[in-house]
Amino acid sequence: MKTVGRMVCEVLDNSVRKAATVLYPFVSVTMPDKFRGKLAFFPERCIGCKLCVRDCPSAAILINKIADKQFEAVIDCAKCIYCAQCVESCPKKALEATAEYELAQLTRGQLVVTTRGAAPAPQPGPAANAASPAHGPAAAAA
Repeated sequence: MKTVGRMVCEVLDNSVRKAATVLYPFVSVTMPDKFRGKLAFFPERCIGCKLCVRDCPSAAILINKIADKQFEAVIDCAKCIYCAQCVESCPKKALEATAEYELAQLTRGQLVVTTRGAAPAPQPGPAANAASPAHGPAAAAA
């Protein structure tokens, strides 16, 4: 146990020192390089191999096919342990660990993030030309 004299010296010494903590919500914190925060999915890079799904130790990722060569990722941030094993195993770098760490939500359902690519533009085909007004029966009668 410390004596009263040593405690007073320590209190006075700490009162003039700079604080060791950060005033967090008021001061923004920059994360270091290689920080493993929330996952980002880039659907244009995904080839649907599902190596990330197989390597995830907490089963937090699902990859679903939504169209030909288009995939969506369903990432459950409540299950994720932020180990970035999925990032390391992805051959096309479709997953990245971001520096985002403020993930608090009111319900667990809000922690499930679904990311999908843009829908492909419809390709004009022979069926599209037949249905247009310029090629229909009204155009033939004119």
